[in-house]
Amino acid sequence: MLPAALRRWLHRPKRSDPRLLSQFFFADERVTRVVAEINGLDAELDPQQYLVLLNQLHLSQAHLLAVIERIMEECIPTQRHSRDYLVKFPEELLVDNLGNHMLFAAECLLAGTFIEVEEAEGAQLRPRARNLLCSLELVRTVLREQSLSQPGTYPEPVRAALVQFDRLFAEFELSYVSSLVAVKSPEEIYRQQEIIVLFCETVERALRSGYLTQEMIDGYEPLLMFTIPRLAIISGLLIYPEGPLSLERGPEQMSRVFSPFYNLLKKIRDLLQVLSAEELCLLERSLCAAESEDPCSPATPPTWGAAMPGAGPPAPWGLLEAPHTTPPPHTCTGRLGPPGAVESPGMDSPQPPRSGPGPRLEAPPGARRSELRSHYSSTKDMLHTLFVCISGVADQLQTNFASDLRSILKTVFKIVASQGDPSEDLGTSKEDGELQVGDAPRVADCPLCHSPTEGAGLRRAAGAHGRPEWVPDSTCSQCCACRAPFTLLRRRHHCRSCGKIFCARCSPHTAALPHYGQPKPVRVCTHCYAVHLSPAPRRSRSR
Repeated sequence: MLPAALRRWLHRPKRSDPRLLSQFFFADERVTRVVAEINGLDAELDPQQYLVLLNQLHLSQAHLLAVIERIMEECIPTQRHSRDYLVKFPEELLVDNLGNHMLFAAECLLAGTFIEVEEAEGAQLRPRARNLLCSLELVRTVLREQSLSQPGTYPEPVRAALVQFDRLFAEFELSYVSSLVAVKSPEEIYRQQEIIVLFCETVERALRSGYLTQEMIDGYEPLLMFTIPRLAIISGLLIYPEGPLSLERGPEQMSRVFSPFYNLLKKIRDLLQVLSAEELCLLERSLCAAESEDPCSPATPPTWGAAMPGAGPPAPWGLLEAPHTTPPPHTCTGRLGPPGAVESPGMDSPQPPRSGPGPRLEAPPGARRSELRSHYSSTKDMLHTLFVCISGVADQLQTNFASDLRSILKTVFKIVASQGDPSEDLGTSKEDGELQVGDAPRVADCPLCHSPTEGAGLRRAAGAHGRPEWVPDSTCSQCCACRAPFTLLRRRHHCRSCGKIFCARCSPHTAALPHYGQPKPVRVCTHCYAVHLSPAPRRSRSR
């Protein structure tokens, strides 16, 4: 057998070789070279060069991980460990180089250096870190050997090593992040989904009542970041009292987003129940105004602590642990609108719905109603108090739960934003069993529409029942639609209709492609789904 050094020299792949194992060889070689330079350098004598080498090591390791990720996608696509746990992580942690941070943390844990975890948690994480790094070394070894022998195949030992590394990496990532930050429990994820439903119902009611316009939503008005949570508090307390803001349950059974405000929400609900329909309409219009504008403001506005008689300051902003039981689902299906509009000088009155099914809340007894109103000198003063308290809760969400609220609103906008009429932008028709896409409209920044011959070629391939040629993974480093670079977390996905590579966000649809011999729904990109597919395959997704 030839010596290892001679074999490496004889079988060394070319840099121009597009195969992934060849790319891995050079990425691994660069990491090894930088590590050797760091080990041979005295950091005290040349600290500047040491920092330069550390930065080079960071970049080379990130590139090596990206190549390994692409190899796993090509070699073991159906054996990958589930990454569903990422939905539990705060949004700000989901960065492109998260995988490199995980390996750095594993190295620090194994070396016993300082890291931001408790000693007890560090002791529990250390065996996982050791197993992960040993698995990575095994993967590097088997891939290096394979790249020198047969760089175009993946034998069973290589597959087994990759499967083990993928599993250990996922387990360490979840354990390490859970020790640093409060990840969402399944119960909390479910409760935030209920909040999303409440926000969507609130937006629909605001559109019917004239508080908001569809143009504001489609234009992503920044003011809606404040308006929607404010209106949702009223909807959750008055209109859908059995929903996610139900006060009949304890604060530990509410979402962590609203549970710190439990006592204050009870005070707000009591005051809301004494309002007439006209007063409620005026309050909601006030909450839709600019952040610093309050049409109900008295001459001397009360402070936050004095705004609610008998109510102390809001509960501390700490997070509460979610219970281990899942609460029964509540659906926001009721509608409630004031029967008439409010006449107010200098303000146009919206036209709320005059009738419709919905819960009819019983007003407090007359004595209780009078007692609550007696705390205020006038109706205007009472409405201003409600304005301050509701705005205070909603605005604190922006400060203390920014990540959660941003994720909730992002989903709400996806749901309530206007969807293009398929009849307007669908340029396909079905004649004699063939797809006709010659008249498909052009879509900005879409590679399928950059050239009119591409759409025609797609149509000819469909008529000939020939599947499109897939773009090789090794030749595509970014999404063909949004141009986002592929990373350890942003993976490649082939569109089965055009063969190009997209990220998950640009290829979320599935459709049957019978003209390509695909009777069952398969992944397609947004452009092909909207432009190049006939209505029949598109309807298969909804079934």
